Amino acid sequence: MKSVALHNLGCKVNAYETDYMQQMLQEKGYKIVPFDEAADIYIVNTCTVTNIADRKSRQMLHRAKKRNPEAVVVAVGCYVQTGQEMLEKDGTVDLAVGNNRKKDLVEILEAYLESRGGAQTGSVTDTIDIVHAPYEEMTLRTTAEHTRAYIKIQDGCNQFCSYCIIPYARGRIRSRLEADVLKEAQSMAGAGYREIVLTGIHISSYGVDRGGSELGGLLEKLSEVEGIERIRLGSLEPGIVTEEFAAHISALPKVCPHFHLSLQSGSDTVLRRMNRRYDTAGYLCAVERLRKYYTNPAVTTDVIVGFPGETEEEFTQTQNFLRQVGFYEMHIFKYSRRQGTRAAAMEGQLTEAEKAVRSERLMKLEREMSRAYRETFLGKTEEVLFEEPVERGGKRYWVGHTTRYLKAAKEAVPGENLQNHMACGRLVSFLAEDLLLIGD
Repeated sequence: MKSVALHNLGCKVNAYETDYMQQMLQEKGYKIVPFDEAADIYIVNTCTVTNIADRKSRQMLHRAKKRNPEAVVVAVGCYVQTGQEMLEKDGTVDLAVGNNRKKDLVEILEAYLESRGGAQTGSVTDTIDIVHAPYEEMTLRTTAEHTRAYIKIQDGCNQFCSYCIIPYARGRIRSRLEADVLKEAQSMAGAGYREIVLTGIHISSYGVDRGGSELGGLLEKLSEVEGIERIRLGSLEPGIVTEEFAAHISALPKVCPHFHLSLQSGSDTVLRRMNRRYDTAGYLCAVERLRKYYTNPAVTTDVIVGFPGETEEEFTQTQNFLRQVGFYEMHIFKYSRRQGTRAAAMEGQLTEAEKAVRSERLMKLEREMSRAYRETFLGKTEEVLFEEPVERGGKRYWVGHTTRYLKAAKEAVPGENLQNHMACGRLVSFLAEDLLLIGD
């Protein structure tokens, strides 16, 4: 029995696909071992969203070969699509499998292993024309998480933001068949999962390749799946939050009032340079619609600081807009120059020192706004889906999340197992900066 070690780099979509590859390998009799152990085969599901991600992908591949020089080292995914020439020159990688070939990984691997026993030497690359690829169907029966199941509903992106390489690595929008999504949701419910998270590269475009947006209709049908009690959405574009969409999903009680609306900048001039397809006024309208139909929804976002040409005035505009919206959480990223994108060739590239200063200023603001949002729930009773036990200050607690993705903890009773259980509790104080305590 050959041993296989898998390592995932990148987003939740990559994590979903890594789980699927592991599931296929186990079904074929391979033994899965930790990546830091000796293995016959090492598989790295690569990421290429930034130059740093490329470097990390190469580092993990080299680390695998160093751990066992006789092992077969396999690069899979996005970096294979964008860095194919470099990988073919890299003697570390034996087999490179591109996007939309992951479901065929076992067959490709076994064909390589068979040929390796003969006269073949050198690396082998297996990719397809990602631009015209169909949706690559994968169905998971379980995930590494115990209470929350991620379900991939689409792949690819048509946006071509000036800083982003993903359309070249993932191809154009391809939506998963509704029947396959529902089948997987039913399977996850049967396995005991009570919460699902819809993920993809650009889930707001679900169904666009078939002539129109179908996300609202999919949410309605998923809401009918018995056993699934919460539906959480991955990152959305503000443009999808029309009056009709907000009214529609707010009538579905299983849809969590937690929305991650991608922003990237609070300056309209920067948004135009980024080729984002909205302005701050349109973004604010989307947030206001959500707050019209939901009571105090959790609104989170991503922000890029130090985009090429970003002036102090534009950065100040972003700061002011973030305060105006009042986010629950923000993920702050320093702009990373990505070769192959239009932004990489733009004038006015900021220094790392300048980006670091601006990043710290926004992270400070994020901490302030996040604390303020959590404070609005003190004294209120919220439903919590408990996930795992943790130790804090010598005491044991069960920790989980509310529908708005607030982390909450309840002091454990000896012998009590609350994993995957839902219960209502009153939030009384802060146990930690990001953790609210349930009490009497």
